[in-house]
Amino acid sequence: MKKIIFAFLFCTVFMVSYQIKAQNILQAKDLSTVSVDQLSEADIVKIQAQLQSNNLTIDQAEPMLLSKGMSASEFIKLKSKIAANAPKTASEKSSASSSGRKQIAITNSIVKDTLNTLVFGSELFSNPTLNFSPDLQLATPVNYVLGPGDELQISIYGVQQYSANALVTAEGKIAVDYVGQLSVAGMTIEAATQKIKNAIAGVYSTVSSGQSKVSISLAQIRTIKVTIVGAKQPGNYSVSSLASVYNALHVAGGPSKNGSYRNIELIRNNKVYKYIDIYDFLVKGDQSSNVSLKDNDVIRIPAYSTRVTIEGEVKRPGIFELKKGEHFANLVSFASGFSESAYTASVNVVQKTSKEFKVKDIAQSEFKNYLPQSGDVFKVTKILDRFENRIKITGAVFRPDFYSFTEGMQITDLIALAEGLKEDAYTNRARIIRLKEDLTTEIINVDLKAALSGEATANQPLKREDLVTIYSVLDFKEEYKITINGEIQKPGTYNYFEGLSLNDVIIESGGLTGSASKRVEIARMLKAESIDAASDARIKLFNIEITPDNNEQTKDFILEPFDVINVRKLAVYEKPQTVTVSGEVTYQGNYVLALKEEKIYNMIVRAGGLKKTADINGVRIKRLIKEEQIEAIANVAASDSLKDELTNRLKNKLKYATIPINWESIVKNRNSSSNIRLFEGDEIVVSSYNESIKVTGNVLLNSEMPYSKGKSFKYYLDAVGGVDAKGWKRKAYIIYPNGKAAVSKSFLFIRSTPKVLAGSQIVVPEKPEVRKLSTGEFVSIAGVLASLAGVIIAILR
Repeated sequence: MKKIIFAFLFCTVFMVSYQIKAQNILQAKDLSTVSVDQLSEADIVKIQAQLQSNNLTIDQAEPMLLSKGMSASEFIKLKSKIAANAPKTASEKSSASSSGRKQIAITNSIVKDTLNTLVFGSELFSNPTLNFSPDLQLATPVNYVLGPGDELQISIYGVQQYSANALVTAEGKIAVDYVGQLSVAGMTIEAATQKIKNAIAGVYSTVSSGQSKVSISLAQIRTIKVTIVGAKQPGNYSVSSLASVYNALHVAGGPSKNGSYRNIELIRNNKVYKYIDIYDFLVKGDQSSNVSLKDNDVIRIPAYSTRVTIEGEVKRPGIFELKKGEHFANLVSFASGFSESAYTASVNVVQKTSKEFKVKDIAQSEFKNYLPQSGDVFKVTKILDRFENRIKITGAVFRPDFYSFTEGMQITDLIALAEGLKEDAYTNRARIIRLKEDLTTEIINVDLKAALSGEATANQPLKREDLVTIYSVLDFKEEYKITINGEIQKPGTYNYFEGLSLNDVIIESGGLTGSASKRVEIARMLKAESIDAASDARIKLFNIEITPDNNEQTKDFILEPFDVINVRKLAVYEKPQTVTVSGEVTYQGNYVLALKEEKIYNMIVRAGGLKKTADINGVRIKRLIKEEQIEAIANVAASDSLKDELTNRLKNKLKYATIPINWESIVKNRNSSSNIRLFEGDEIVVSSYNESIKVTGNVLLNSEMPYSKGKSFKYYLDAVGGVDAKGWKRKAYIIYPNGKAAVSKSFLFIRSTPKVLAGSQIVVPEKPEVRKLSTGEFVSIAGVLASLAGVIIAILR
C-alpha cells in the first residue's frame, strides 16, 4: 500500500513540475517544485521569451520568483542557464575564447550626459568609450572574494587527471567529485585555492605525493548588486564583481544636475568606506579612489557645496566644483592654467549677494588667498594690444625693426642697435613720429648729421612707441624709364641708368628680330623753363641708322630718361603664306600664295584643275573665323550667358566660315565676283559629283533619293511623304553643294521655290511654338477693340 501511495505522489509531483515548466513561469503560483536541471534548452528559450515580452531581466524577476517558492539555489541555476544561453557579443566571444573566463550577462542602459555639459568632469560620463569595465582577460586579483554565482574551474593533471567546473551555491559551497562540499564564500581566491588543494590532496594520493598537480581558476564571474543615489539614473544596478566605483558611476550616468564630483561616498556595511574625488583622476590621473565594489555597496552622491564658473582666456573654461579651503589658484590649475594672451595682473569676478550682483577685482597677489564663493563667475580678459617698451626704426639702416626701449635712449643709440646707417642714408634730416599722452601724434625732425657728430642738442631723446625714419637719398630720385617698341624680341619698358645707350637697351630687350630695318626712331621729351610760342613741337625726334644683322652697333647713341625707341620693320618682309586645296582636283595639298592678290581660279589651275568627277556646283572655301570676328559677333548677344555660349560655339564647334563659289561664273569671266582673293589658312574644297538629293528636318521620312533633272522642290518633298505636323513648309530651304542656301519666296500670292541641283540638301524647319490666347485675354482684347470702335464712331459723327 505504501508503494502505491509513493508512486502516486511521485507521478503527481512530476506532472505538476512538468506542467509548471510547460506553462508561463511568470504566471505560475507555486514554483517550489521546479527543478532547473530537468529544464531543456527549449524551456530556457521559452523562459527568455517570457522575460523579454514582459520587459524584464532575470535579475528584475528574482524577487517575484523567490516569493513564489523557487529556492535560491534553483534561481542561481536558472540564472546561469539563461546567461549561458544568451547570445554573446563580439567582445564576449573574444574574451571567452582567449581566457576561458565568462561573465554573467549584464544589461544596463547608459544615457549620455547632457545636463552637465559645461561642468568639469561631465565628459567622463558622456563618452561611451570610457566605461571603466573590468578586463576579463587579466589575472584574477588575489584579494578577490568569492561569493554565490562564481564558478571555479578545477583541473588535476599529471598521473591522475580530472577537470570540472564548480559553481558557488547560495549557501557559499562548491561540490567536488569524491571530495565533497567545501565552503568558500567570503574567502579570497588565494585562500580558497589553498583550501581546495588541501582537500583534494586528502583524496588523491598522487596530489599529496606531487605526482599530480592541481590548477584552480575563476571560470565565471558573478554579478553583484550596488545601489547608487544622487546619480543621473539612481537605482539598483547589477555589475560585475570585478567592477570599480568609476564603472558603476558611468553606468548610472554620473552625478545628477546638482550632484558633487568631489565628495562622492562609497558606503559599505553602513559606514563610509571611501571618499571619491573625481578631480584627482582628471587632473592628476590618480585612480587610488577607484576601488573595487562589493555586493550591496552603496554609492552616495551628495549635492555640491561650491560651484564657480571661469571663462575667457583660460585653457579650459567651464564650471568647476571647489572643496572647502580651495583658492582661486586651485581653480586656475583645474582650468589647465591661463592662455598665452591672458591678462593676469587681475581677474574680474561677478558675485551674487542676497539682493543683487556685485563686481570685484582680484589682484595677482591674492590668487593663492582668495576663497571663491558658490556662483562666482570669473572673467579672464586678454592683455592689451600695446607694448610697454617698444620702439621702431625704419629706412636706410642695416636692420630696420622693433627694438626694446630703455629710459634715456637717444636716436644714436637706436641707430647703433640697428647696426648703423646704410651708404645711401640721407643725413641732413631724420623723422620721429611720436605718440603723445592724449594718443595724438606729432612729428619731430632731427638733424641727423649733427646728432652723429656728437651735438647733444641734436641727439634727440626717444620715448616709448616712437617711430624713427631714416631717409635714403634714393627716395628723392625720380624713377626713370625707357620704352622700346617695334621689331625687337621683348618690347616693353625698362629701367633707365645714367650712361645708358641704345645698344644696352637692344641687348636687354633680347635683340632685334629678323624683320628689323636699319631705321630707328627715338622720341625725346622737351624740357625748358619757358614756353617757346614760335614752335609747336611736343617732342624731339632722332632718326638713326643701325646694322640690322648685328646687335652690337658701331655707332652708339646715349639715351635720356623717358626716351621712346621705335625699331622699324623692313618695307618688304612677309613670310610665305599657305592655303590648302582638297577634294576633286588633280594635285591636292598645301600651296603658297605666290601673288599679293592670289585668287581662287589661279590656285585651282595650279592644282591641276578640276577632275571629271568634280561637281562644278560644289566649290567652296573654308575660312578660319578670327578672334576679332568672334568678339564682334558675340557682342550682339543680349546677355553674358548667351555671349559665352555663342563664343564657345564659334571657337570650338564651327571654327570655319563657309564661302560658296560659283565656279561656272568664274570660268566664263575671270573678273567675276566669285573669283575672290585668298588669305592664309584658307581651304579650297571641291566636292565630288553626287547624284542624289537629301531631304531632312520635319518631314515624314528623312531620306536620300536619286536626283532627277528638272524636278521641282515640291517633287522631292512629296517623295518623302510631305511635311509632318510640326513642319514649316513655307520656310523650307535648300543647301547647295557649295554651301550656299536658298529659301522659298512669296510675292502677291505667287510662291516660288528654289531650283534643285544634284548633291543638294532640302531642309524643312520646325514651326515656332505659338501660345493661344486664354479666354480672359480674348475678352480683354475684345473689350479694347469695342472701346476703340466707339471712339472712332464718335469722331466720325
